[in-house]
Amino acid sequence: MRHIAIIGSGPAGYYTAEAAQKLWGDDVRVDIFDMLPVPYGLIRFGVAPDHQSIKGVSRRYEKTALNENVHFIGNVRVGEDITVPELQSMYDAVVLATGAPNDRELDLPGKELSNIFGSAAMVGWYNGHPQFADLAPDLSGQHAVVIGMGNVALDIARILAKTEAEFEGADIVSHALQTLLSSNIRSITILGRRGPHQIMMTPKELGELAVLERASPRVDRDDLPEEEEDMVLEPGLRKSVNHLRSFAAIPESVHAEKPIEIHFDMFASPRAFEGDGKVQRVLVERTEVKQGRAVGTGETYTVPADIVVSCIGYRSSPIPDVPFDERAGKFANDGGRILPGIYCVGWAKRGPSGTIGTNRPDGFGVVDLIAEDLSSGVLGRSDKKGREAFDTLAKERDLDVVTFRDWKKIEEAEAAAARDGSPREKFVEIEAMIRAKG
Repeated sequence: MRHIAIIGSGPAGYYTAEAAQKLWGDDVRVDIFDMLPVPYGLIRFGVAPDHQSIKGVSRRYEKTALNENVHFIGNVRVGEDITVPELQSMYDAVVLATGAPNDRELDLPGKELSNIFGSAAMVGWYNGHPQFADLAPDLSGQHAVVIGMGNVALDIARILAKTEAEFEGADIVSHALQTLLSSNIRSITILGRRGPHQIMMTPKELGELAVLERASPRVDRDDLPEEEEDMVLEPGLRKSVNHLRSFAAIPESVHAEKPIEIHFDMFASPRAFEGDGKVQRVLVERTEVKQGRAVGTGETYTVPADIVVSCIGYRSSPIPDVPFDERAGKFANDGGRILPGIYCVGWAKRGPSGTIGTNRPDGFGVVDLIAEDLSSGVLGRSDKKGREAFDTLAKERDLDVVTFRDWKKIEEAEAAAARDGSPREKFVEIEAMIRAKG
């Protein structure tokens, strides 16, 4: 019998469990650990609350989770409640699938001013992550600046601009919804260092801006290259650039009809945050793209900003006893291998890149590595006890372990508490989750 511990219950974790089950069938036992009492990681806390169709992938993970040889072990902090060396003594392989939950810091003068947030914090706030439930962004001002040219920047701009009716069907948490509905934001500036041909935004997410009830997207025509230059782009990016061209063609009369403007300010690199205690402006330098890189021109100007959200990337969280690449913000690894018996997968392996689906081949790939190392004898003895050994330790340390059955009770309670038109009202405190499981 093979015993595998997976740390992290997001897409990478469950795809790895699915791969292990398909390879070894009844000859494997997989335990999926998570520091929170609830599973699904990025799906629950990262995907935008108004993108319920994307969140539907969790049904696939549930199919894997309900197999008898796969167990969810929630509310256990690896590195605190149990160490990685201890897990190694119990399991044939330990796979880190922890994702990249921390913001990459935008280290600029003025970063200490209030009302400046990273996207992980902001997204966690409106998605009900316990770590960010008390974030309390101040939306009393009129000007928001979102830094970044990826889909997360689009998500945040869209969420800031939506009406109450447009949140129908979303699982945005109530405390965030109420704050958003009382917002005074009237302009949202999306700052990007490079130009239209370098954006990381996908067509679907860009297209959503064109149909917002009270907001209109604006692109400066001068920022767009000649149309014939689009022909060298891959099809998805070409569609995205077409959306930007359509935004640039929106008549002023249409902009005038809507109270919120979402302005794409491209070739613009933030240089400092300015304000008296609280952010009031972003100092920006105009750039030009040379050989794919944004180069400053020396021309500067300011953009009004009563709140700033930086969407420039994410970092994994280091775990004691595991080599970590501080510069890259991920675990130090060679194609998924960290140390004998310790592996990583997904964003913990490659950094924050790719889509949710990218984690599936990643999960199958790391299981192939484990199989290779098992057959070659690299992983040593094969008499480890897996869950049996963990249960003994958990009892000794009085750990309040949450099982998948417990999670289903939490899920039922969230569904029962949902406001009209929402699939659930998430618990935002770990204590409340624990109480709900009974």
